[in-house]
Amino acid sequence: MGRYRPPQPRGAKYITPGGKQALEQELKHLLQTERPRVTAALSEAAKEGDRSENAEYIYRKKQLREMDRRIRYLIKRNEEVNVVHRLPEDQSAVYFGAWVLLEDECGVEHRFRIVGTDERDPKAGLISIDSPMAQSLLKKKVDDEVSVCTHKGVKYYSIVRIEYID
Repeated sequence: MGRYRPPQPRGAKYITPGGKQALEQELKHLLQTERPRVTAALSEAAKEGDRSENAEYIYRKKQLREMDRRIRYLIKRNEEVNVVHRLPEDQSAVYFGAWVLLEDECGVEHRFRIVGTDERDPKAGLISIDSPMAQSLLKKKVDDEVSVCTHKGVKYYSIVRIEYID
């Protein structure tokens, strides 16, 4: 039995059309390519004899369990997410799907897009709508000042530009 992990709070159920497509592609890839490959490798490892001392068999069982857990999550998540197709009526303010150009106290510019929890990729500038940064940006307009509490302290930003593009 593994270490106890308390249940994680559910993220926002919003997702962009591209994010929904990525979830569906990942599920399809796992079901059609990866799972059959791992199942075949597990079957081969099972033929090698004593399973209690067979490292390959133990590894493949663990890999299959983790893959099945991810598949169950993707199926459930695909059913419950709401795809946001429309742009907001007021495109002068920050809402879901917006690209926001910020300037920090040192004059350095940062560009972020507010996306769903499943799409977040900080290195690509995609931040979750549930993140402190996104929460502080929502409903703000160009030239507004925002403050964000980070692990390094409070940071201040000024909104330079808001765009709604893919």
